[in-house]
Amino acid sequence: MSSNIVWHEASITKEQRHTQNKHQSFILWFTGLSASGKSSVANAFAHRLFERGNQAFVLDGDNVRHGLNKDLGFDEAGRKENIRRIGEVSKLFVESGQIVLTAFISPYREDRQVVRALVEEGEFIEVYVRCSVETCEKRDPKGLYKKARNAEIPNFTGISAPYEEPANPEIILDTERYSIEECVEQLTDILTSKGYIY
Repeated sequence: MSSNIVWHEASITKEQRHTQNKHQSFILWFTGLSASGKSSVANAFAHRLFERGNQAFVLDGDNVRHGLNKDLGFDEAGRKENIRRIGEVSKLFVESGQIVLTAFISPYREDRQVVRALVEEGEFIEVYVRCSVETCEKRDPKGLYKKARNAEIPNFTGISAPYEEPANPEIILDTERYSIEECVEQLTDILTSKGYIY
């Protein structure tokens, strides 16, 4: 980084934005296997937040790779840089007073910890969308597991690349046992009880 770059303080503080928005700003980091339901739950919950008048935005793995991260591959280095960039973007959303919901496989614990370290204590909530690889493979809405089994997709998480389950996630949503709507209710109850949303 150039030594000629100086941080410019914002004229509106994060706390002022919290007061105006009437809620905290934080990252809901949805992690889990492909087809576990990350994007479905994140988008359904974002709609719930919108109906409540909360400022929220979803960053989806596929969508981000269409633009910001379209230059990255799916090898380990590409995945790490993908998550690093998303972490920095998520931090900006938090500073702007919004709730940011990220739906990324983000298979490595170390990378998720890097994002957690970017923001203040309590501003990163890891949501493990738990679903077995067998169930995800049965769902396979994009046909990716079939391609991975046929060796058409290298480095596919859960098949030919590892997924490191969160060691101590703040929230676990079991999408094998519960519907999307039930997971949204669980999220609403948990975040309300902890004072993140009112």
